[in-house]
Amino acid sequence: MHPELNLQLMDTHAGGDVSRIVTGGIMQLPGATVRAQMEYLRDEADGLRRLLLQEPHGIPEMSVDLLVAPSDPEAVAGYIIMEVMGYPIYSGSNTICTATAVLETGIVPKREGWQSFALEAPAGLVHIDALVRDNVVEAITCEGLPSYIDTYRETIHVPSIGNVTYSVAYSGGFYALVDATSLGFSLTLSEERRLAECASHITEAIQAERGFSHYTLGDVGPLPFLHFMGPVEHLSDHSYRSRSATYVHPGVICRSTTGTGTSARLALMHYEGTINPGDRLETVSLRETGFIGEFTGIRQEGSHQVVENTITGKSYVLNRSDIIVNCEDPLVDCGGLTHILTSAHPE
Repeated sequence: MHPELNLQLMDTHAGGDVSRIVTGGIMQLPGATVRAQMEYLRDEADGLRRLLLQEPHGIPEMSVDLLVAPSDPEAVAGYIIMEVMGYPIYSGSNTICTATAVLETGIVPKREGWQSFALEAPAGLVHIDALVRDNVVEAITCEGLPSYIDTYRETIHVPSIGNVTYSVAYSGGFYALVDATSLGFSLTLSEERRLAECASHITEAIQAERGFSHYTLGDVGPLPFLHFMGPVEHLSDHSYRSRSATYVHPGVICRSTTGTGTSARLALMHYEGTINPGDRLETVSLRETGFIGEFTGIRQEGSHQVVENTITGKSYVLNRSDIIVNCEDPLVDCGGLTHILTSAHPE
């Protein structure tokens, strides 16, 4: 008889973006760092990502986070982020969800009030502040990646749309930042499909015209993301709000505003001189969910003024489950998968 193949999951969401946390069932991956483990998973075991983001187990709009052993002694756990477009080195919503799962599984015991710990992402160490009330994780504040403006107010001609003015920020990935009002959008849920179509046309036009290079990472591939920006409301001396929508791949606008999209927006507002360290921006999604980005500091990296920031949000636990991996199912592709499943290698 063949052994039953299975994985243990905790499904969560932050701002509407579902993150499937793989809490058990995967062998220790080769690699001295979380980044190296990510590269092994990407190159030698991509079947896990495909299994959980494709039918019959998942859909492309989800993300997957695999808990792994950290290499940094300060971190309580490492995590590898998987999305339909590949393996990002960082994600705000996925970090919020993973930090919540670390608390809910007891890797870090919950304590009432604020508590701090660190996780190791492929991008490096991430410091977490968590608020627990009545044994419920009410908020997660995580470091956003240092963000900066690469391109400011360039114009490109986009077939079927016309001339579009955009800026580009790096915040864990390169983002085109586009004023939604100038394109006739109010950033409501009824516009979701048209926003995705519009963003696809704009990103394709930018990709065809130019590439982007990070000041330390070098060439990180074609521009992947677009962030639609609504008007900014000035709520108080240090507080702002703006409707937002983030496009991540063809046909998909994120349910949340995304942590990295919020970080990109902070970088642009600093570049334009409209916010100062200590100021906060709440980004509000098409589904009325939100993240809060705080501008915490500035540092100079070569020719770039880099914005340090944090992202705050709440993750909700949806379910805990065992996934049965049936390799005889015609909808299941077990290629690049069974060699990392603990259940495929019983002792």
